[in-house]
Amino acid sequence: MTLLERVFKLEEHQTSVRTEVIAGVTTFLTMAYIIFVNPNILGEAGMPKDAVFVVTCLAAALGTFIMAIYANYPIALAPGMGLNAFFTFTVVMQLHYTWEAALGMVFISGCLFLFVTVTGIRSIIIDGIPESLRGAIAAGIGLFLGFIALKSAGIVVTSKATSVTLGNLDQASVVLASIGFIVIVALDKAKIPGAILIGIVLVTIASFFFGNQFHGVLSHPPSIAPTFLKLDLKGALSHGFFNVVLVFFLVELFDATGTLMGVAKRAGLLVPERIGRLHKSLFADSLAIFFGSLLGTSSTTAYAESAAGVQAGGRTGLTALTVAILFLLALFFAPLAGAVPEYATAPALLFVCCIMARELANIDWDDITESVPAVLTAIMMPLTYSIANGLAFGFISYAGIKLLSGRAREVRWVTWVIAIVFLFRFYYVGAE
Repeated sequence: MTLLERVFKLEEHQTSVRTEVIAGVTTFLTMAYIIFVNPNILGEAGMPKDAVFVVTCLAAALGTFIMAIYANYPIALAPGMGLNAFFTFTVVMQLHYTWEAALGMVFISGCLFLFVTVTGIRSIIIDGIPESLRGAIAAGIGLFLGFIALKSAGIVVTSKATSVTLGNLDQASVVLASIGFIVIVALDKAKIPGAILIGIVLVTIASFFFGNQFHGVLSHPPSIAPTFLKLDLKGALSHGFFNVVLVFFLVELFDATGTLMGVAKRAGLLVPERIGRLHKSLFADSLAIFFGSLLGTSSTTAYAESAAGVQAGGRTGLTALTVAILFLLALFFAPLAGAVPEYATAPALLFVCCIMARELANIDWDDITESVPAVLTAIMMPLTYSIANGLAFGFISYAGIKLLSGRAREVRWVTWVIAIVFLFRFYYVGAE
């Protein structure tokens, strides 16, 4: 029996080394856009982009490696979309925390995440959150990313009269971002692996004809010293930190758990004889958040793009191990990552928005006590430029509407607790 067979039990899962490696490459290509997008988003918070690029690759490689070896799941991890936007645009830019303090909050939420996973409280919390709000949270984060994308491309700009309005469509950034988005959608429809990555690369290449500077492709990885262990726990524990940590925790909870269970189900891994590995995978993604905050990035989470690798035949941790190795190789492409302009990553964010918005289809539109809180959750995220505010409006309205409709018994105690916490935040702290 080979080492790979002993570790990953390939024969038991009716797969082969070749199939698993191909699946890993497929997964990597579908999610590699994060190594370009994450530095741009966290760079807006004042973090050094070169260091963030390296940390993004390292956090993804480490988290995915743990998933591969410990849980033997074909699921890859990386800094999460939506979580990085909340980190930058809400915690740092709106609430005026330093990025070091924000990293401290990610660390605290990671410790909390580890605790609820080990103790089994995680599954209790998940069961206590209404299905309609779970879908609305994902859709709302998607709409928030879409709004950020439109602003980054210059398609939407600020207006004194109407708050926002249509930008100058003659700009190169608008034209290139629009073409990039159409290319991504067309490639994805054709089921071509790496559609998002191809779109980003094509727009970046075109940008060199419009003043962008090319600094090469390969180099030694930049230092991570500017972000490594730079988390500020004292700053994180300052006024209002609980609200931020709660949002980090809730989004991590829904995002990671939903992705893990969805991809695992698609891979046929949620059968009784293999269900124990699900608990290991939950622990693995909790560790990824913890270590990611130490390296210097926003929360690391399981990626839904792992489903592409599963579709290609991936069934074991060898798929994830392949992804981890590819993220390590990506460390040597720092100059290319640094040349990617904001409007080149905007099409990727807009496409992710469109994918996440489909979660609204899972809402019970025939029950107004379910649909109204869900809609409020989704639309308040982009309109207040805050995931936290969207969550708050959603939970408070859900509990309040159910109570006044005489259906308070339908509300689980977890939802009551979260609604009260957010209500307390608005009443005593105010909406930042």
